[in-house]
Amino acid sequence: MVQTPAKSISLQAFLELPETAPASEYINGQVIQKPMPQGKHSRLQRKLINAINDVVESDNVAESFPELRCTFAGRSIVPDIVVVLKSRIPVDESGDIANVFPICPDWVIEILSPNQSTTKVTDNILHCLEHGCQMGWLVDPEERSVLAYPRHRQPKLFSQPTAEIMAPDFAEMLSITVEKLFGWLRV
Repeated sequence: MVQTPAKSISLQAFLELPETAPASEYINGQVIQKPMPQGKHSRLQRKLINAINDVVESDNVAESFPELRCTFAGRSIVPDIVVVLKSRIPVDESGDIANVFPICPDWVIEILSPNQSTTKVTDNILHCLEHGCQMGWLVDPEERSVLAYPRHRQPKLFSQPTAEIMAPDFAEMLSITVEKLFGWLRV
């Protein structure tokens, strides 16, 4: 992540700023711009969203979103993938999906980009878990591993090719092995 000016601002002031590309996040009073996604990151993001939605949307349980801003508990973050239970998806006055998500996601997935701080990404996952998120994944394409963070339990590393990566209970039908996940990188 690339940090922009070190001057501290309020969350409200941050939310009034124009959006940046790539997205900026508000963490501990600081504006931090995410790195520009590259090929591996984009492919994994798209494939994961499709695989997750194939399971959770078919059961009308949840929906996954790419790069969706979630503002809660003093932070405004844009995880690579958020999954939100259908019953928690914000709606506007006409009953359509809202543009603003002032909630913590139920499942947050971050995909490391080259030169991205693992510590800062992990801090966002832990923040989500502290505020009700059921599961976090930290996907590392270079290490070919996934660190799964189930709420209230020890994190678990998945790096063996045949290991099936744990998912939250609401997505228990999702079956993705390490080999399948990183196999999506092959052309």
